[in-house]
Amino acid sequence: MTSVSLIQADSYSIKELKQSLITLLEPLGGIKAFVKKDDRVLLKPNFLTASRPTKECITRREIVYCVAQLVLEAGGKPFLGDSPAFGTARGVAAANGYLPLMEELNLPIVEFTGQRYQTNSNNFKNLRLSQEALEADVVINLPKVKSHMQLTLTLGVKNLFGCVPGKMKAWWHMEAGSNPEYFASMLVETALAINPQLTIIDGIIGHEGNGPSSGEPRKLGLLGASSNVFALDQTLVSILNVDPQTIPTIVAQSKLGLNLPLSDIEFPLLHPEELQIQNWLLPETMMPIDFALPRVLRSTFKHLYIRWIKEPIQAYGLNR
Repeated sequence: MTSVSLIQADSYSIKELKQSLITLLEPLGGIKAFVKKDDRVLLKPNFLTASRPTKECITRREIVYCVAQLVLEAGGKPFLGDSPAFGTARGVAAANGYLPLMEELNLPIVEFTGQRYQTNSNNFKNLRLSQEALEADVVINLPKVKSHMQLTLTLGVKNLFGCVPGKMKAWWHMEAGSNPEYFASMLVETALAINPQLTIIDGIIGHEGNGPSSGEPRKLGLLGASSNVFALDQTLVSILNVDPQTIPTIVAQSKLGLNLPLSDIEFPLLHPEELQIQNWLLPETMMPIDFALPRVLRSTFKHLYIRWIKEPIQAYGLNR
C-alpha cells in the first residue's frame, strides 16, 4: 500500500527540524530506505526566484540543509540543483541565505542542462529534461506548499518542472498556450520521467493567495513525505480543502490512472483529517499558461519556438 507520512512541525530551527524529518521518514524506512552508500543524490528544491526572499515562496534553506545532513549520514553524496524561472540556481540560493549552510556541508549547487528523454506518452514523444536529474542515482524532491495563479496549487508534481532546463520552460508555456490541461499533462509526464524516489513537502509555512510568488506566507505547521509524489499531492489537496477538479495536475494524474482514493493510502502517523486547513486563500484571478503576453510578443515567441525548436525536432523524427 502507498504510504504518506504526515506530522505537525512548527519550527525551522535546525535541531528541531532535523528531528522532525527523522520522525517523518521513520515509517517509510528512514533515509537509508532511499539512499545507499556513494549514491549521487539530487536535492531538488523550489527555487522560483531571488526577488522575494521574505515571502516564503521557495523551499526553506533549513529543509535542504537537514535533508542533506541525513543523506550524508547515510553515505550518500548530495548535490543541490534547479533551473529557476528567474535567474540562476546559485543566484536564488545566495539571495535566500543558502550559501553559508551549503558551504558548511560542501554541498555543490549545479545549474541544470538538458537532454531529450523519450517517453511512452501519446502526447509527448520527447521531453527535454535535466541531464543531472536523469543521471542522479536518487532524486529527493523538496517542494513548497503554494497557491498558483495558473495551476491553482503548486506541490510536488509542479516542482519537478524545475527539471526542465533553462529557456525550455518558456517554450513549453508557449506550446501550451492558454490550455492548462495540456500544460498539466506535460507536468505529470515530467514527474513520471524524473520519478523522484522521495518527496518531502515543506508545509511549515506555505504561500497562499496570488502565488507562486505574489501571495503571502501562511503558517500551516506540517511536513509530508512519500515515495509517491502523486499520492502526496492528493493528500495535501485534501488537507487544504481545495476542490481537486480545479487543479489541472490532479485532473491530469487522474486521466493517467495515477490517483488513489485516500482510503487506499496508508497514513502511518497523522491522518489528513487531523491536519485540516480552513480558508486557504487561492489566487484572486487565474492567469493563462502563456503569461498573457501581448499578442505581438506572443506571436514572436511562437515563431521562434517553431523555427528553432519544433521544426528541428520534427525533422529528426522527435515530434511529440
